[in-house]
Amino acid sequence: MPGARVVVLVSGTGTNLQALLDAAADPGYGAQVVAVGADRDGIEGLARAQRAGLPVFTCRVTDHQEREAWDSALTSACAGFQPDLVVSAGFLKLVGKSFLERFGGRFINTHPSLLPAFPGMNAVRDALAYGVKVTGCTVFMVDEGTDTGPVIAQETVRVSDDDDVAALHERIKVAERALLAGTVGRMAREGWSVDGRKVRIGR
Repeated sequence: MPGARVVVLVSGTGTNLQALLDAAADPGYGAQVVAVGADRDGIEGLARAQRAGLPVFTCRVTDHQEREAWDSALTSACAGFQPDLVVSAGFLKLVGKSFLERFGGRFINTHPSLLPAFPGMNAVRDALAYGVKVTGCTVFMVDEGTDTGPVIAQETVRVSDDDDVAALHERIKVAERALLAGTVGRMAREGWSVDGRKVRIGR
């Protein structure tokens, strides 16, 4: 199969993974998911991958005496599939030094706000509490911080007066899936470069 090789990391239901799998079904997409990894067993994300005939692996923090050993094991597991890109698709663990040394500049994640606004685990709640009229989602390069890496792409989502966290988050998730699939495809087809905090898609 042609195209950029993508390893996807999941921790839950895998809806972002499914968006990538659906997009990659188009021969012109430019990328193929070659493996799916997780930090826990028995999740729907792994089941989606298995139904799609993809190899899967699980790397649990509790199976390692130290966090650094887990990070090295995760790095080795991903590297075995020779990915051009690694995508965190709802992967709820922070990677460490070994992983970033190996995959820095090609490890991407999503976040349900327009970074740098509202980083962290409660982005949708925080945006609502602040009273913003527009929020959205971000695809970014992962660095050693939490939601601090260079921005690759963003999409806006309007906030309605009657929104609660669940309703707003659901609309953001729809935008996020489309943005992630579109961005990975563009990166695969056109290439990308990182210069400090600026990511440019296209050669």
